[in-house]
Amino acid sequence: MSYIVRRLGQSVLTVFVVISASFGLIRLLPGGPLDYLRAEMIQQGGSSLSAEEINRRIAAQTNIAVDEPFYVQYVDYMVSMLQGDFGRSIWFERPVTSIIGPAIPWTVFLTASALFLAFTVGITLGAFMAYKEGSSFDVASTGVGLFLNSTPSYVVALLLIAFLGYRLELFPTGGRYASELTPGLNVPFLLSVLYHGVLPILSMALVGFGGWALSMRGNSIRVLGEDYLRAARLRGLPTRRIAIRYVARNAILPMYTGLMIAIGTVFGGAVIIENIFAYPGVGFYLIQAINARDYPLMMGGFILITIAMVIGITIADLTYGWLDPRAKGGDSREAY
Repeated sequence: MSYIVRRLGQSVLTVFVVISASFGLIRLLPGGPLDYLRAEMIQQGGSSLSAEEINRRIAAQTNIAVDEPFYVQYVDYMVSMLQGDFGRSIWFERPVTSIIGPAIPWTVFLTASALFLAFTVGITLGAFMAYKEGSSFDVASTGVGLFLNSTPSYVVALLLIAFLGYRLELFPTGGRYASELTPGLNVPFLLSVLYHGVLPILSMALVGFGGWALSMRGNSIRVLGEDYLRAARLRGLPTRRIAIRYVARNAILPMYTGLMIAIGTVFGGAVIIENIFAYPGVGFYLIQAINARDYPLMMGGFILITIAMVIGITIADLTYGWLDPRAKGGDSREAY
């Protein structure tokens, strides 16, 4: 129990440090919300206004004390954040929670679907690669896995858009669903959501499954050489039981922490993909906030990503010993 309390305390401290660092670092970016809004107003025909009039209009829109000392801004923001108030977006002129909240399910849908697809295909392919070690299938699959694992997701996204989106016109190249549909729990809307999500999901899944396949292959090969597998074969245990309960179970265990970390990155793992496909999720709005120097919206996105990541790592740390008693006991006995 003391370890759990200490670990949770470390997680809370990590979140506090990251939020504090983010609050200061984003204010070191060139320009600021006032400069961005001033430039936008001039481009829209406000160049004839006096500097005082522009500043007055900007101050009415921003609703933040950007002229206050840094420590005053920091204390005010932290107090408001602890009360559930993440401020008001400077650019969208709406509360941050009203922007990020509705975007969360869409980001979770994309990243969770891509992670599930990549992990399932990856571990299955990795197991076959291990059983066929040294064969042409293993060599070819390893090469493909290495290539995809080292390819940025945005490159795959652009290729999918170019060939499947524009050239073959098989899938839409942007949006979350068809504009003529009314959102709701109806079949046409759900099918449209799946249809529009195919390309962004594939963009992330194709890159991700290579890493999972290579990891599963390495773990399976290591497990196949253990003495307890030879003993299991000598005992006459069925091949199915050996493959599932011995090989697969113990080969997947070392990947559990990586899986939980990947789940923790569910909100920050699709930032570029969402912008390429104009998919209004958390990452899409985060990029909009960075471009506009929208401090409150930027902080809201960073806080959400940080908390999700810390929660994923904490859960992995607290539950791994329960899944694999060897990690808790410190010995080399296999978990059957």
